[in-house]
Amino acid sequence: MEKLWSPWRSNYIESFKVKKENESCVFCFAKEKNINDDDCLIVYKSDNCFVMLNLYPYNSGHIMIIPYKHVSSLKQLSKEELNEMMEVVSLSMEALEITMKPQGYNFGANLGKAAGAGIDEHVHFHIVPRWNGDTNFMPVLGEVKIISQDLLITKNNLINTFNELTKRKNNE
Repeated sequence: MEKLWSPWRSNYIESFKVKKENESCVFCFAKEKNINDDDCLIVYKSDNCFVMLNLYPYNSGHIMIIPYKHVSSLKQLSKEELNEMMEVVSLSMEALEITMKPQGYNFGANLGKAAGAGIDEHVHFHIVPRWNGDTNFMPVLGEVKIISQDLLITKNNLINTFNELTKRKNNE
């Protein structure tokens, strides 16, 4: 059996192991931020959820769709919240398509620590844009994952695209 190793993720996983009692959920903290804040990776907000770049991405453009409601299970969300999240997933893929032109996507959720969730107390979906040949020898030989675009450039490009898509949909 072959194994896929991702040692660059260890910093991310380790950062959530020790949680102080007075520390709030990183997503709950983020949702209060203004999209234009320099220390914020949010690219879009809707009524029930928001879209945020992953600080430790698998690929450029790796985003998460996160409900405002702090829950650890999908069944704790209303139908309205779930429906809106799926609409935002679709909108997000459209924004990524325009902005980054990926050739495919990984989409899903890691529900629970045993399933690999780094933040298991606040459910969220991941969308990872993919391109043919986007994996190379660097993670295997150098324990390094190459992310080809700066997070803030990606953030600004996605914000602009989400704004354009929202204007277009509002005019329909």
